[in-house]
Parts: sequence; structure tokens; C-alpha cells
Amino acid sequence: MAPYESDHATGTGPDEDPRTGRRKAARYVVPVAVVGVAAATIGLVPALAASGDPDLPKITAQQLVEKIAKSDVQRMSGTVKVSTDLGLPDLGALQGGMGGQGGDDSSADPRTKLTELASGTHTLRVAADGPEKQKVSLLERDAEYSLIHNDKNVWGYDSASNEVFHTTAQHTGDKREHRPSATPDDFAKEALKSVDSTTSVTVDGTARIAGRDAYQLVIKPKQSGSTVRDVTIGVDAKTGLPLKFTLTPKSGGAPVLDAGFTKVSFAAPPASTFDFRAPGGAKVTEEKPGKDERHAQGFGEEFAPGGLKGADTIGEGWATIATFDTGAKGDKSAQQGGAMGGFLGSLGDPVSGGFGKGTVFSTRLVNALITDDGKVYAGAVTKDALVKAADADK
Repeated sequence: MAPYESDHATGTGPDEDPRTGRRKAARYVVPVAVVGVAAATIGLVPALAASGDPDLPKITAQQLVEKIAKSDVQRMSGTVKVSTDLGLPDLGALQGGMGGQGGDDSSADPRTKLTELASGTHTLRVAADGPEKQKVSLLERDAEYSLIHNDKNVWGYDSASNEVFHTTAQHTGDKREHRPSATPDDFAKEALKSVDSTTSVTVDGTARIAGRDAYQLVIKPKQSGSTVRDVTIGVDAKTGLPLKFTLTPKSGGAPVLDAGFTKVSFAAPPASTFDFRAPGGAKVTEEKPGKDERHAQGFGEEFAPGGLKGADTIGEGWATIATFDTGAKGDKSAQQGGAMGGFLGSLGDPVSGGFGKGTVFSTRLVNALITDDGKVYAGAVTKDALVKAADADK
């Protein structure tokens, strides 16, 4: 098992888990999830801590990690906020021009809502009642978007356009499927997969989060080259459910992602919470099961992070870099996608090395190098680390 460090307990040693390779891949998933917004999971938030820190029994980092793993909250509801600051330009106008266009596309399709979470602060309401009933609502200024899973049906509804998206979900039997994919729990589980001998894990005091007593778990890379300073997880002292998730970049400033509950209840939500009927006059888009793998996998997987899990990797630990070949070679205009490629190129920094020439696109967390011969190197690492990886890969 990976070593844990704590103010209350010490002990380090080599990583004895034979699945180290899987953990390396999982670590890469975390920054990808954030850049995709946090991708892939619609939800999350700066949970507001209140009053003084609670006086809780001492606990080691390993005990707290085990408490999270054993957490089995099946019924809950609450308000969640997500604040994302990747240093990206405002995509609102671009996204607004894309929604609901292009054949069968619908503004109520969950995939059209993801870019809204790429920047700024958003408020969501979440609810769950067992593995077959879940709901996430994105509250907007003059409208609301809701994604509802009730038994075999998955509904998306955009009140602004009065459009409805409908598909069916397959039940996986995973007891964790009941948890809304819009909570800090999802980010915490992915982050904990990355814990190995290149990681420091400590307990850093207590806090009050959404009116609950919580422990603070801190995860830090030990390696140089990573853009991650640390990840802090606020863990409910009673249930073990992560209530707050904060990812801070090494460059300083505001967190890249600050997610958490502002209100939370572990009582069963009213059954009517998960009822849905298409409003009169609404445009309804039906998606057949199997058309899109993400829908076929079920509600919990719709926003699951890790879209590049199949990529090859270079390096290890927090310095892992994913690499793949786009196949675009020779014609530079074809590689860059014409006028749009020229626009994107203006957002990057030209670099060169033993690999040749390329462009680095940067956020406050994830950097990506695209070489002129069509190869991509990406990860939560510095620009210099990407160039060195490309040189070594020649």
C-alpha cells in the first residue's frame, strides 16, 4: 500500500502495490478531468466553512483514506457550487453558438452543457436515493438545466430552450452508482487513485463544511515538474463522504478547482424529486441505447473523467505525461485546421528541441505540446517537462 504521512502518524516506504501502472494512468485522469471540466463531471464547489475548527478525535492519514473508501451514503441532497479557474478565455459566446445545432443535437444533451463549467462559479443542486434515482440541476440566472436518472430513464431538460433529451441507462450493479456525479466525492476518489510512493498524504486539522464537522486530508506531489501544489479534501467526520475538494496549482493564486457542499442532508429526498414529464410544446430528442457509449454506460458514467485513458504514458507519478499521435503530418495548414488552427496557434507558445518544432498550449494546471509532425504530449507538468519528454521520445 502507498505510504502515508501525518502529523499524527508517520511511516514511509516503497510502493508495494503491484498495480502501480494503473495508478500512474489514474493520476493522469485527474488533470484531464479538470481541463475537460473538470470535465467530466458536472458539479462541485467551494464549500463554505463556518465558525471555528471542531475538536475531533485524532486520526491518521491512512485511517482517513480508509474511512473515505468505506463511506456508503445512499441517500442525500444538497447545494453544491463549483469554481473553476484554468486561466481559459470565456467560452460562453462560443458555446452559445454551438448549442442545439447540427442535426440531432439538443441543448438538453448533457454533453452540450459541459463547457459552461470550464470557467467561473456555478451553483448546482444534487440529490440521490439509492442506485436508481439521481438528479443534478445547474442553476442559471434566468433558467435551469436538470439531468435526472429514474430507474431506466435518463432525462435532460433545458428550461431556456424548452428542449428535452431522453435516453436509457444500464444498471451496473455498482453500489457507488447512486452517488450524484456532481459532488466532491467524485474528484476525491480519482485523486486517491493517484496515491503512491511519489505522494505525501497528511491530515491537516479539521474544519466546518456545510454545517458538518470534517477532517482535512492533504495530498501533495513529491516530484518536481508537476504543476500541482496540493489537493485538499474535506471529509465528513461521521459518514466519511468528501464534502469539499480543492486543487491548488504550484504557480499560486486561486485554486484551479474549488468544489464543495454549501448545504447537505442525508435524509431521503422526496420521491417527486426524480419525477419528470416533458413540458407542453417542448422539443424532445430521443437517443437510442448504444448510440453513444457514454450514455449506454449509465448516469454515473456520463460525466466520468478520463477521456484519454487509452493514451500511452511517459514518466511516472505526478510527472506522468500522456502521448498520442494525431496522424496529421506534412501539410501544416491541415494539421492546424485552417483559420481555426491559426487562431488556436495564436494562443500557444512556439517551442523547439531535438524533436523538431511545435506549440505548447497552457492552462494553470494542464499543459499540452503539439508537434509539427502531429504528436501530442500532455499532462499536469511544466512546459520544460513536455519538451524534455518529446526529445526523449524521438
